[in-house]
Amino acid sequence: MPNSREIVNRFARAQSEGDLDAQDELLHDDVILDFPQSGERIRGRANRRATLESYPGGRIRQSLERVVGGEDQWIATPAYTVVRVAGEGDELALVGTVRYPNGEVWHTFELIALRDGRIAHITAYFGAPFDPPVWRTPYVERIE
Repeated sequence: MPNSREIVNRFARAQSEGDLDAQDELLHDDVILDFPQSGERIRGRANRRATLESYPGGRIRQSLERVVGGEDQWIATPAYTVVRVAGEGDELALVGTVRYPNGEVWHTFELIALRDGRIAHITAYFGAPFDPPVWRTPYVERIE
């Protein structure tokens, strides 16, 4: 049986490749997906899939060009990029970016809880890039 890290790495790869069937195999039937920023909760694997298939403007189109993997990281370009998987036991975190059908790129952070070898709860945060405030300029350096 794969450990929690292997399960989340497989989930990350399936997200990067847009493989909903592979994602579904790793989720509990009663998985919960929370979006605290919008105050929404999705209950169940079928509802999660329906939201992904019904996204306005269409599902994220995959044109996978390159995949580089390691024990702690999966990178797939373009569309959904998982930068890092971190954590131990049955609670891990996934950090990445997602490119929406309209071309916007947002940063993502997902807290993932496993139960009985499957993903049972995901809490997902999405953040749009923004320009830093001018007042901080003397104290910071820019990163990409």
